[in-house]
Amino acid sequence: MFRADIQNVHLFRVIMLCFALFPEAGCGSADAGSCHEVKIAYMMRQIGPVQLVPERPGTGEPLRVCVHAGPSCCTSKMEDSYMAAVRSEMQHKMRSYSFELKYLIDGHGKAFQETFESLVSFTSNLTCSLFDSAYSALASDCRLPVFQLFSDIRRHLSGDANSSLNNAVRRFYNDLFPLVYRRLLNPGIGRPSATSHLSFLSNHDDCLRMTQQDVSPFGPHPRLLVGSLSRALGPGRALSRLLRLAGEVVNSTEKVTLSRECGRGLVKMQYCSHCRGLTLLRPCTGLCHNVMKGCLVGVSELGAPWGRLVVLLQRLAATLATSSNHNSMELALLAVRNHVNDAILHAQLHGPQITATVEKVCGPQEPGFMLTDTKSSQIHPVTRATLLTSKASAVILPASPHRHLQSHPQKSFPLKGAKGDKSRSLKKLSREFEISIQRYRWFLSELPEMLCESEMEVEQHTCWSGEDVVESYAGHVVGSTLKAQKENPETSIRHTDPALKEVKQRLERLTQ
Repeated sequence: MFRADIQNVHLFRVIMLCFALFPEAGCGSADAGSCHEVKIAYMMRQIGPVQLVPERPGTGEPLRVCVHAGPSCCTSKMEDSYMAAVRSEMQHKMRSYSFELKYLIDGHGKAFQETFESLVSFTSNLTCSLFDSAYSALASDCRLPVFQLFSDIRRHLSGDANSSLNNAVRRFYNDLFPLVYRRLLNPGIGRPSATSHLSFLSNHDDCLRMTQQDVSPFGPHPRLLVGSLSRALGPGRALSRLLRLAGEVVNSTEKVTLSRECGRGLVKMQYCSHCRGLTLLRPCTGLCHNVMKGCLVGVSELGAPWGRLVVLLQRLAATLATSSNHNSMELALLAVRNHVNDAILHAQLHGPQITATVEKVCGPQEPGFMLTDTKSSQIHPVTRATLLTSKASAVILPASPHRHLQSHPQKSFPLKGAKGDKSRSLKKLSREFEISIQRYRWFLSELPEMLCESEMEVEQHTCWSGEDVVESYAGHVVGSTLKAQKENPETSIRHTDPALKEVKQRLERLTQ
């Protein structure tokens, strides 16, 4: 409706300008002895220099596209201008039709990333608070490993192809092990001031990092953390990657390269009638469909894999909209704190065995000076008996948020969400996107017909067949596939845009 209103206003302006500039000519029908109407349309559409349009129809002009036995208001230079104009107009129409889809993909892509960022930042701070409240001796030195872990999680959620949750978790526990070993399992060893001792501790810490997986001080908890995050973050990561791919597909269709054969077909459809003075006559439906299908065959070939991509995006959004304990991203990220706490408790419970193994692999620690700062002076060696008899102690308390969440799994964690909508949750955002994207499943397949229906035609008794005024198009209307274009009477398309072929291959790989 909006495009139709603009078209009517534009047409009204053309008619009024026609009467103002050329009152003797009129605009209701073609004047066989004048090219005034053609000149007005040429000027209003900004095709090129209006001086190129002759005052009266002529013969003998070497036309290549709009060939006509009788007098013509077109020249070869006008045909060149028409060729450039149809390419520009086609790209403008493509951008106009894909604008809403592009806005939907880009807008929701940013909204998802902002929501992920909000959740990751919150859970990063929550994990740091575990060390502040229960393991004060580790608090200051653990901030960097925690920050690095959640930075890796953030990259993973953004769809970074080089990110690995397994590597991120392994690096985190590798960095955590020397701190736990020196501050909790063997708190009597401090940080000597002697340079030789500092060098020894550095080498010893490197050995601890390299042997963490073999010593297994944290038991099964690193593996459990990787499994939990992989399952829960998988849909979010896949959604980010596919949204990025969807944006690339839309961009590639906007920049489609129109072949010379396509340009000839568009000129024949849109402007060859002008050469006869018929500036208000619209192309026939069948003519428009054939020309558009020929020009956009590469886009139409993307239709099937694009449809599968939209279905995948819907399913991923639906998955993120659920609140099940098994696949909830929010609960999995909130539970990182509890996984880390359980891992440290496991190390404390098995402190003597871990120390014995480390001394065999990395050698014994050199005795240093006792730490004298307030926090470290409160540390005492933790034995198995101490842990088993202190279930209500501060070390066990961090697990309580996990128990609370398990008892209320249906509630979605309140997020800051995207800017301008502080109450937007991941569930609400996902549901909104799932509903919106389904409307575009057949967008690329139906684009040629949509361009014809809204831009090319109006209700009328006659139409332009590409060569003459007819009551209906007599040619055969072909399908949208590349194979079908062999029978296209309006264009001769044998190949598709290489860039679109590459996009199609990527789509098929990711959607099959």
